[in-house]
Amino acid sequence: MAVLSGALAPNAVAAGQSDQWYLSAMKADEMWKVSTGKGVKVAVVDTGVNPDTPSLKGQVLSGEVPKGVGYKATEDYDGHGTTMAELIAGTGAGGGLKGLAPGAKIVPYRIDTTAQKDISEKKRAPALPDVLRAIADSDAKIISMSFGEEILREEDLEAVKYAQSKGKLMFAATGNDAQKKSFIGYPAAYPYVVGVAASDRDGTVGKFSEHGNYVDLASPGLSIPGWCDEKLKAYCLNQGTSPATAIASASAALVWSAHPDWTANQVLASLIDTAGRDWARDDPSTYLGYGLIRPRKVLEDSGYKPVAADTDPLATENAEGVEEDPSAASPSASTSSQAPKDTSGGATSAAGSSSESSDDTTMWVTLGAAAAVLVVGGGAFAVIRSRRRT
Repeated sequence: MAVLSGALAPNAVAAGQSDQWYLSAMKADEMWKVSTGKGVKVAVVDTGVNPDTPSLKGQVLSGEVPKGVGYKATEDYDGHGTTMAELIAGTGAGGGLKGLAPGAKIVPYRIDTTAQKDISEKKRAPALPDVLRAIADSDAKIISMSFGEEILREEDLEAVKYAQSKGKLMFAATGNDAQKKSFIGYPAAYPYVVGVAASDRDGTVGKFSEHGNYVDLASPGLSIPGWCDEKLKAYCLNQGTSPATAIASASAALVWSAHPDWTANQVLASLIDTAGRDWARDDPSTYLGYGLIRPRKVLEDSGYKPVAADTDPLATENAEGVEEDPSAASPSASTSSQAPKDTSGGATSAAGSSSESSDDTTMWVTLGAAAAVLVVGGGAFAVIRSRRRT
């Protein structure tokens, strides 16, 4: 069942710009002297993006969404997509969220998810493969996908490969259900898609954050402010791999803006190369992948040499395929090396399943404000001192 991997239960405490701890942790002010993401378009595939919040006015390029896949792209039915857009490119105007890449622009796409209850709306929403192919044929450079499901869909995989062939850099949330069951989440686990886990300010990964060899990078995802609901009246503190994915996408926008001639491979390779870790680069963690994302390390190095333009930084994962972490302390953890395939024969999008589930992986899942974390390192975005491996 497709879900939004994003925010777990919002904290009742009012939140806002002052709670964006990761901006100082990642030294955003220093990065913005070099790059703000200007010139980079990020396609946000989500619940829609409301372009009229103070922080997003002038930031959303709704006119660039093809009509065939643009159904209600600027009508957000629960606030999730608008939050992701603000985390990426919000201006901070009117006390709204300041995006990590405030100079970037957002191209909104709305797909149906389990958070959307109106069946008629679901039927009219575009399928993920159609959305991905439309983005692939556009000039958006980055595709941010804060959602996932356990089912591998061949039509989605083919669309992902098409987007990759068109030079797009794709990020997706790994999922929030690790405390109940470990599963392989798609599209994060598809080849060429960067799977993003959620970490806190101390360099720890959220206990809810899914783990396995499809985790490629970790990004801030705990105690992150976002819209409480579809009314867009107030921010609440949230946590999940959705905000982590948005912040990772914004990180890529900063680097790509500073190096517009780089390919998607070179941008991703630079983020992997400079990620915070204390283990060998060729031996990634199942919890943090290649480490904590640190775009500042690329931006501050004027002499940084990128890899060859056609070098796939995820070649090992793409060749080996994906598997769950067999050591996961979960009552229903599976060691299956592959997710179930969709055998319906229909062209259902990755967010289009209507099956029911009791799993707490929907938009707002009760986990409590003081969620436990699994310590894998310290020093956050500066230096990691220790590591926990499987």
